[in-house]
Amino acid sequence: MTAALLPLYSGTQVRAAELPLLEAGQGPALMRRAAYGLASQVLDLLRRADGIYGARVVGLIGSGNNGGDGLYALAELRSRGVDAQAVLVAERAHPQALEAFLRAGGRLRADVPPNTTVLIDAILGTGARGGLSLPEVPGLSAAASTSTVVACDIPSGVEADTGRCPGDAIPAQHTVSFGAAKLGLLLGEGGLLSGEIRTVDIGLQDQLPGPAAWELTGPELSAPRPRPGDHKYSRGILQVVAGSAQFPGAAELTVGAAITSGVGMVRLKAEPSVSSAVLQSWPEAVMSQGRAEKAIEGATAAAIGPGLGRDRSRQVEAETMLRATVEAQMPCVLDATGLELLRGDLLSSGGLGAQLILTPHLGEARRIAEALEDQPLQRLLAGEPDTLESARALAATLGATVLLKGPSTVVAGPDGAAPLIVRSATPGLATAGTGDVLTGIIGALLATASSVQDLDFSRIAAEGARLHAAAAQRLDPHGRGHFGASALIGALRE
Repeated sequence: MTAALLPLYSGTQVRAAELPLLEAGQGPALMRRAAYGLASQVLDLLRRADGIYGARVVGLIGSGNNGGDGLYALAELRSRGVDAQAVLVAERAHPQALEAFLRAGGRLRADVPPNTTVLIDAILGTGARGGLSLPEVPGLSAAASTSTVVACDIPSGVEADTGRCPGDAIPAQHTVSFGAAKLGLLLGEGGLLSGEIRTVDIGLQDQLPGPAAWELTGPELSAPRPRPGDHKYSRGILQVVAGSAQFPGAAELTVGAAITSGVGMVRLKAEPSVSSAVLQSWPEAVMSQGRAEKAIEGATAAAIGPGLGRDRSRQVEAETMLRATVEAQMPCVLDATGLELLRGDLLSSGGLGAQLILTPHLGEARRIAEALEDQPLQRLLAGEPDTLESARALAATLGATVLLKGPSTVVAGPDGAAPLIVRSATPGLATAGTGDVLTGIIGALLATASSVQDLDFSRIAAEGARLHAAAAQRLDPHGRGHFGASALIGALRE
């Protein structure tokens, strides 16, 4: 399984990489490279829209180096024939950059005109701390909603390390990140404010350490293709434990997603009414019979949890099967009600194994931390959390692979390796049942994988999240959210 990986760095890492170059007197060269990259990206946007002629670009310029980047970029744009103007939002500006802008014929103004084509946000950079209060600039509010907003390195007010945004911000359609892509562009609220991310090389590659995380990106992949000599048993067998009289649809969604994702056989352990309903929709599914601990025999992976409900006997059955998978080190994805099965020694052992993939959303992660009585973890998950560090801490504590769901999903393994991030940008997934579909996709990927000893479970979990998001994007490219979870299954086939 191969896919593109984009390295991600904290703002702290990038600033540390810049420091020796700055001390060697290369600061002006770094700024010029950043500005040239920003200008080039803006020119590309203009060419793809209505063209350069007649376009107006206005920069919101802060007092620091970020504002300097913006001013140099505006000067470069003017040399290319763009009507580039600047609004100084502070009492001072980077002196050399301001001089270059004025020398290029640039004009300072106190407002943002209504015919602004591109608005460059160059107020604050990665070193800023504390919340931003948007400047009171006439026309800014209107231009922020009608023009194309391009953030210079990072949307002003977003923390580069965590994506937190404690104050105001201007949502960007594009962010041009200098030197490396920053974590804050994908995590937390930053992932909702940064738009399309473009990275400009300014000469930091030899100075950068190992990435803090990786973004899993295209091209879109699918489950391994069957070989000519395959049969239903060699293509993997997924054992599903899902559904109840209260939530029968959860089993249908999980089974349907697994079948559509490509697996030799899907077996379901459920009560008779649920089994009957699933067979109406998915007659190729096989119903498991007999004792719970025997049900996983012959399976290559398991998916446990969606829609189990509150029936005590059903939960005991599911817990028995979960324990059997942990003991056998069988790949398993655990979701929804199944996460509540983590109790007693299952919760406290700290050695569940990387082959167990937990898929909580933020609320479920908080409940797990409460059940652990782990106060540092509870504090980490409180408020607007650092989702990267939260996922890493939860994975380390449980000794399992954790997929923390959100607009940017974070996947961390118990080995402490750099986590993977999947940015979905698909708000329509915030609806009942979509998590059950994700469970089926991941279950199918686990069941069709070749060798447990050689598997990268974080990568499999992230790949499932990416396929899930890609299906939603195909189904709802404009983010209107007019679809239900069952429609996702059909989109997986495309």
